[in-house]
Amino acid sequence: MLHFKEKIVRQHLFDGMMGIEKEGLRVTKDGFFAHTPHPFDPKDRFIVRDFCENQTEINTSPEPTAEEAYRELKYHTERVKETLKRMPEREYLWPFSNPPYIFNEDDIPIAQFEGEDHKKTEYREYLAMRYGRYKMTFSGIHFNYSFGDALLAEDFRLSGQDDFTGYKNGFYVALAAMAQFYNWLVVAVSAASPLLDSSYFEKGQYGNDVFNGMASSRCSDIGYWNFFTPLLDYTDLKSYTASIENIVEYDLIRSSSELYFPVRLKPSGEYSQYSLMENGANHIELRMIDLNPLDEAGMDIRDIKFLQLLLIYLACSEPESVDASVQVKAIANTKNAARYDLKTVNLVSDSGQKESIAAAAVRIIDEMRGFFRELDADVDEVLLFQRKKFTNIENRYSWKVRNLFSGGFVKKGMEYLKEMDG
Repeated sequence: MLHFKEKIVRQHLFDGMMGIEKEGLRVTKDGFFAHTPHPFDPKDRFIVRDFCENQTEINTSPEPTAEEAYRELKYHTERVKETLKRMPEREYLWPFSNPPYIFNEDDIPIAQFEGEDHKKTEYREYLAMRYGRYKMTFSGIHFNYSFGDALLAEDFRLSGQDDFTGYKNGFYVALAAMAQFYNWLVVAVSAASPLLDSSYFEKGQYGNDVFNGMASSRCSDIGYWNFFTPLLDYTDLKSYTASIENIVEYDLIRSSSELYFPVRLKPSGEYSQYSLMENGANHIELRMIDLNPLDEAGMDIRDIKFLQLLLIYLACSEPESVDASVQVKAIANTKNAARYDLKTVNLVSDSGQKESIAAAAVRIIDEMRGFFRELDADVDEVLLFQRKKFTNIENRYSWKVRNLFSGGFVKKGMEYLKEMDG
């Protein structure tokens, strides 16, 4: 818990760096998967590939403000679109988390890497065998955030500890536990994928909408999850990384990258549990964010601001219990928050008190409003924007997407793309 009541800490509370990873599928004019090779410079670190050869991933640089992060995300999105306009056969960047038409498994092209990077293709082939290619066609956004060095240095001084590296690692481990506990709220505010094409579920059946009661398909039971509920040890960084290594050693997953967990701690540079242990925690990653097709960058700037506010609020809050029971309930709540009508599904808690996800979201956001009001932070507009999503379902992205694109999800999606992109 940050010493936020101390003036020197409050002065640096909003100092931090944020980066955004955004996936998106390249599609043909008819709404099918593009099968052309990755058309971007392999040396371009801002535009790479994810699972599919046609699954473009944008990686922004770490930026100090939501405005700058959003501006860069939009800039690289436009770069991708401009390249696709110049393709011999025009392609489009699909703006939805849920995939377009799918012929069959072979229609989903695994990313092809050459030379020393060929192991990346081999890893994707392993994932395809284990989870099926269909699941890998879901696209989303990861939000990465690091707290400022000056903030952590001042808080370290106030903590009375004598090892800054140990302090910093402990800070991020505790934050990861809190973020996991509250991850359901991240899903609830960002859910934007209520519709799937029938071809996702039945080979050869195109053009029929499937609505399965979910606001976020990729965060629901059919989305990105392992075959088991991972349990991590949040005692300290050594215990945290050891618990991931235990999952690998038990052959439940091949590597830490296969841990489909809503929240990750990451080192600077390449991610692995070994690098995390050796180099320490550098930032936290929130992974369960849907693409917002209603925003030209794929993510509303107010959602970027909200994620920063949430992490600041959690870093200043009393730690929650993170035993095995709590972790299982946290995963259940993340999946519950993927539902379409959050007034009909309850938050799973130890208290036994019934509280809908919608009511719990309003309660937490109101607590955040009070917290930031005491800090004299001018953020109430952002928090009210999120609050309204839970008092009126018509303010939720999932409701808007369902309302706009029902009756031919992919067909209407392509019409929308062509109108927007020209």
